[in-house]
Parts: sequence; C-alpha cells; structure tokens
Amino acid sequence: MALEEVDLIVIGSGQGGVPLAVDRAQKGQRVVLFERGELGGTCVNTGCTPSKTLLASAHNAGRARLAGPLGVHADVRVDQRAVFERVRRVRADWNGGIAPKLEKAGVEIVRASAAFSGERTVRGGGRELRATTVVIDTGASAAVPPVEGLEGVPYLTNQTFFDQTELPKRLLVIGGGYIGLELGQGAQRLGSAVTIVHGQAHVMDREEPDASDCVRAGMERDGVVFKMSAQAKRVERAGEAIRLTLSTGETVEGDGLLVATGRTPNTKDLAADKTGVELAKNGSVAVDDYLRTTCPGIFALGDVAGQPAFTHVSWEDFRRIRSTLDGTPRKRDDRVLSYTTFTEPQLARTGLTEADAKKKGMDARSVTLQLSDTARGAEWDLELGFYRLVVDAKSDKMLGATMVGYETGELVHVIAFAIELGATWRDLDAFVGIHPTFGEALPSLARLLE
Repeated sequence: MALEEVDLIVIGSGQGGVPLAVDRAQKGQRVVLFERGELGGTCVNTGCTPSKTLLASAHNAGRARLAGPLGVHADVRVDQRAVFERVRRVRADWNGGIAPKLEKAGVEIVRASAAFSGERTVRGGGRELRATTVVIDTGASAAVPPVEGLEGVPYLTNQTFFDQTELPKRLLVIGGGYIGLELGQGAQRLGSAVTIVHGQAHVMDREEPDASDCVRAGMERDGVVFKMSAQAKRVERAGEAIRLTLSTGETVEGDGLLVATGRTPNTKDLAADKTGVELAKNGSVAVDDYLRTTCPGIFALGDVAGQPAFTHVSWEDFRRIRSTLDGTPRKRDDRVLSYTTFTEPQLARTGLTEADAKKKGMDARSVTLQLSDTARGAEWDLELGFYRLVVDAKSDKMLGATMVGYETGELVHVIAFAIELGATWRDLDAFVGIHPTFGEALPSLARLLE
C-alpha cells in the first residue's frame, strides 16, 4: 500500500467537515474525506432533518387538538405511514445533495472507516494517506445505559426511530433530555401513549427549573405521562409488551421503547493514540481554545470535540478552523451560544442565565414577563411561557435570555444579535415593536428593568 500525500484529510462528513472540505478543495488543495456511514452526519440522517420534519406533522396535529378555547373543534386523523414516508423523503433529498456538492468541489470521497496509522496518517478503504492538516468530524452516537435486560429487548434510539413505518401504541422513553422530549411529544401527538422516565426532578435538568417545568406542563397537557426522579433498573418482556421496573419499585409497560440518555463520542475506532491525539475521559477529542488537538496539524470540531451538540455550533467550528488555517485564529467560544428545543412550548436560550453570570463574578440581574401578560399571548390563548432577560447591572449590557413559548426559537435571535453587538437593555427599550406581535413584548420586557 503506497503512502499518498494530500493537503487535507477530513474524517467524517458532518455539518462542519463537509463545508471545510469543500472550501479547501475550491482553493486548489487536494482533499480526501472519509465516511463510513451516510454522508451528512447526525443532523441530516438521524437528527435535525428527520426529527423536525416529523415534528412538523406532530405539532400541526397537536395545535389542532388544542384549538377548542378558540372556538375551533377539530377531529384529527394522523396517517402515521404517510408521516414517516415524508420524513424519509425529505431526509433523502437533503442527503442526496451532499455527494454532488463534494464531488463538484473536487473532494475525493472514501466510503470506509478511517483510523490513524501514524502521525497525521490515516488508513481506510485500502488506502493510506498523510496530510498537512487533518480534521476529525466523527460526531457522536446514542449512549446506551447499563440497564439490566436492555440488550434482550428491541429498543429504539434516534438512529433507528425514523426507520419505523408506524409508531407503537404505547411508547416508553428513557431520558427526559432534548431528544427524549422532542420525540416523546412528537409520538404522543401522532398517536402513541407516551411515558417518559427521567432520573432527575426536572426534565432538561441543566435548564432553569421554571423553564423546563413549563415544557413538561405543555407535554402533560398533550397526555404525556412522566415518571420523575426514577431510574430504569430492569427491562423485560411481558408477553408482547415491554416492561420497565423503576428504582421507585413501580413498573410501567409499553409496546415500544426509546432510549434517549445522551450521546457518546465516535472515537473508539480512530486509533487516536497512533497520531498522538489525546482523548478526554468521556471519549471526546481533547482540544484547546482553537480546536487544535495534542498533535500539531490535527483539529477536531463539533460534539466529538466536546462542543455543544448543535448543528449551528459545528458549522461555526468550520468557520473557526477555516479562519485559523487562513492566519486569523478564532477561539471555540468566541460567539454567544444560542439554542432551542423544538417541543411545544419551545424553550430557547441565548447567552447566560442569571446564575451563570453570577458564577462568573458578574453583577447580574434579570426580569421576567409572562407570555399570558402580552397582547399576542392573550389573543392566541397562550398561557404557558415567559420571556426572561439577563443584564449586567453596571453596564446595562444584555447578557442572556431564556424564552419559553410559541416559536421562541425564532424570537430569541433578536437578543442573541443584540448581545453580539454589545447592546444594552436601554437600546431594547428604545426599539419600537409592531403591535400585536410576539416581538413587541421585548421592549416591554426591557422596561421592567427601569
């Protein structure tokens, strides 16, 4: 096997690796990308694209059922087979555009698993290549908890959920994080009877309790049942059903089981030690502030590098590495972090919470406006939700926001942009919103700081 010399090797085709490969190839470099699975990584194949396509159907069904207080009474019929067919069609459309994009730019695609065989040297698909620069973009996979009997029953993860043609009549979900809540509510609204088992007192327990409790209340309104502060201890067959025994001693039964208990970095097969790349205790690639690994010339991005597991973070990591390679280094946390759940209500966050800010030694304060106290909330009969703004008490600069309610993932962008510009709450107060919109509430929120 002859050793080939190239400019850039990208391992994995996630939302950071693909644009970086295209960018370098368009600049005349010889670029080789390895992918052992489907092109596009988690987002396109088992994450954002299929889940949000499914939720589009689910939330339309859910909104129709909840329209009674508005005088609209709907008899909702869900065609689950049609829903899943559409999910797979949309996923295939997005996935199908990746290879032509790479090939048009001149990127060589090797459909094989890749592992390091030496310093900045990668072997896979019957080839061995050495590059000046290597980027690890292998992402993460569903973590499987050590629950007794789990391996003996058929269970779903986000990687297999969208391969179904119909949902189980009763769905058990282990895990009350972002994936468990989104797919759990989606399944409930599409016709399953869903029970979610979560080991903490609050779902999404890293969020502010009143925000996560608001999301839980919205899901309970749909009929989702929660078993909180309970661990799944044993899984077994009960005839055709699946039975979970909980740490509380209670048992629950379902016809299907979804495991949504976190993610594990895909580094096991990389042989990272052969190129001097260190791994963290959780298996992620250890990187510095510039996404550089312990081996010169090798970078890692996205969730495999311990970055927040969001597509937009991986995309920004691509831009960060590109800038660094072009001589203008950028740090991994040089932009305000924003994200949202796609539950209903949505929980959207940008920047810091008040508690986060105080931990950093800031003199922070916050104000909260209930969605039901806004014109739009009253007109739409939206009682669940609130807008919260965090500011620096000395400079008046905005530090962060938590928003829970209808499409808050869209609204939070206003605050994120303002934070990037260094704006103060007084700037927000001076802004004239359109009446009656959700955005109109933002100046009203700021005025609570007077």
